[in-house]
Amino acid sequence: MRSQFVRGMADGIPIMLGYFSVSIGFGILAVRSGLSILEAVGISASNLTSAGQAAGVSVIAAGGTLIEMAISQLVINLRYALMGVSLSQKLSPDFRLYQRLIAAFGITDEIFAVAVSKTEPVTAKYMYGLIFTPFIGWTTGTLVGAAAGGVLPQFITNALGIMLYGMFIAIIMPASKKDHRVMAAVIIAAGLSALISFLLPFVSTGFAVIICALAASVLCALLFPVKEENN
Repeated sequence: MRSQFVRGMADGIPIMLGYFSVSIGFGILAVRSGLSILEAVGISASNLTSAGQAAGVSVIAAGGTLIEMAISQLVINLRYALMGVSLSQKLSPDFRLYQRLIAAFGITDEIFAVAVSKTEPVTAKYMYGLIFTPFIGWTTGTLVGAAAGGVLPQFITNALGIMLYGMFIAIIMPASKKDHRVMAAVIIAAGLSALISFLLPFVSTGFAVIICALAASVLCALLFPVKEENN
């Protein structure tokens, strides 16, 4: 019988393959924004958040402040805290505090979805294995993209650079088709982003992300409140 760590690694292989291809786009984006290969890989090795990394690189490229960076990352990545709270209900009773802190580093949308779908309690070793293979895929893809960004012709890197944005579209489109509330949030955020870009060009990239995310969330919360259900 395979160990829990190996089982986690096996379940993480599909995520790893997806992360590898997408992170190539991030590596190209990072290098084109003025970062070195080592800096690009360092960002991916210390952060497992595609949207957060893309926004962070944009803030860096625009010469944004640390306050912009901190607030934009908090807004974009706050959902991971909610995922962690939800996932904590599925963890094995012997999952210790320091193990929870280590596992929290690797909570992403896809890793959370796989872990929370398990019928049996999730052990620390399984969680580590589930995080390990996607981590390798994400950092390796970033390295490949960053290295290729300085060698390949610009028309090829331009084409490959849109893969990261293609992933974002692939994430929001299925959900938007199923739920009009998600579609409304996407349209509001995109519309506000366009308005800020054309009407308020002095607003930095970091604060534009913060404004759009918060405004879309508040408006949709007011327009489509979620009713509480009594058990």
